[in-house]
Amino acid sequence: MQYTPLYEAYEQDGGKVVDFHGWGLPIQFRGILEEHRWVRQEAGIFDCSHMGEFLIHGAENIRAFSNLVVGDMVKLSVGRCRYTTLLSLSGGIIDDCVALKFSPEELFLVTNAGALDQVAGHLKRYVPEIENLSAAMAKIDVQGPLAPKVMLEAGFSGVDALSFWAGGRFTWDGVDVIVTRAGYTGELGYEIFVPDTAALRLWRVLRALPEVLPCGLGARDTLRTEMCYALSGQDVDEARTPLEAGLDRFIAWDTEFPGKSVMETQRESGDYQVLTPLRSVDKRAPRHGFELRHDGAVVGEVTSGTFGPSVGCGVGLGYIPAALARPGLQLEAGPRSLLVVVETAPLYKQATGRNRIEIGNLKA
Repeated sequence: MQYTPLYEAYEQDGGKVVDFHGWGLPIQFRGILEEHRWVRQEAGIFDCSHMGEFLIHGAENIRAFSNLVVGDMVKLSVGRCRYTTLLSLSGGIIDDCVALKFSPEELFLVTNAGALDQVAGHLKRYVPEIENLSAAMAKIDVQGPLAPKVMLEAGFSGVDALSFWAGGRFTWDGVDVIVTRAGYTGELGYEIFVPDTAALRLWRVLRALPEVLPCGLGARDTLRTEMCYALSGQDVDEARTPLEAGLDRFIAWDTEFPGKSVMETQRESGDYQVLTPLRSVDKRAPRHGFELRHDGAVVGEVTSGTFGPSVGCGVGLGYIPAALARPGLQLEAGPRSLLVVVETAPLYKQATGRNRIEIGNLKA
């Protein structure tokens, strides 16, 4: 089992630790429901130091990386982030990731922990000048409508000017850090990439603020499911293309990428399954692996499911034929024929992630 530099801190805070892809991480602190609601209303902090970070050097290497994903990284503006998917040669999703353009010569990349070794090998094979920063970097997410106030009180200067899906290099308490205005909860928030030697100090500064509550993987899962954000390795994997994963809005169709012809055929024929938001008609939750049935016939499967505290019912994601992915369509799920309704994303529609920050209202 591997542990992050923050293990000592959340162990002291009563975190219940579980094995997550070989990492000992907290599933909860005070409780999933309380942590979920706290993030929706105030600001929670998450230890995401298990994730992978890479730095690509040189315009030609950025171009080489761009050829491996569905988004155009060459045209990505400096200071902007972009969500994309790293593809196998056949167009399957090896991992989803977020890229941040530092300059025309530097691209920062954030990947998931589950496929980190595979991702690192794949990138090194096709992108010669790439630096793996994962072992020396920690990641703390500050998520919630009060996140800008928390960042200001914690001593961050300038990050309140970041717009949604922007990022850059900053200095905190004499330490060089990377900050993006992004997250996995839907709420206004920041992802802080900090050297592992300074991570514990930063966590304790954040934790001491009255607006802040430490949060675990459980709340992270309920929050992201309400927003219909896919979990790599569970909702998306190499057996699925980005089109099937419902990520067509991120596909740069005017560029070349692995599996493009496969996805063009899928799009033209309409004969494919697509990852679809689902809402239960009551508080019972669809669960991973539940069959989905329409008119008595099995048509798909639930990949993620949980109770959504902010919407008051069961929420989930599942693959069904694209022809059936019509909002309002009712399906039966699981052995007890739980009734679920096809919805549009996100299932929780009051999230603050895109809200404009009123800088004049922030007080240290």
